[in-house]
Amino acid sequence: MRLILFGTSGCHLCEQAGLIVNACVPGGVDYVDIAEQEQWQEQYAIRIPVLYDPRTKQDLGWPFDLAEVGDFIGRVVSL
Repeated sequence: MRLILFGTSGCHLCEQAGLIVNACVPGGVDYVDIAEQEQWQEQYAIRIPVLYDPRTKQDLGWPFDLAEVGDFIGRVVSL
């Protein structure tokens, strides 16, 4: 399972989210800067940071903590 963390450079919330997510996900996640594609900016600009599972197309928007990330991972793994 490979998750994506959508964010952007200079976003302190994205940095906090990265620390939380990396503590929960063995091997870490892929970080994607929403500035790279207009569609990502339109979809996530006011929601970042967002943890996204491309397999199930489910996401978890900020704010979240360790427990919520763990619940999200458990939910998407079981689908």
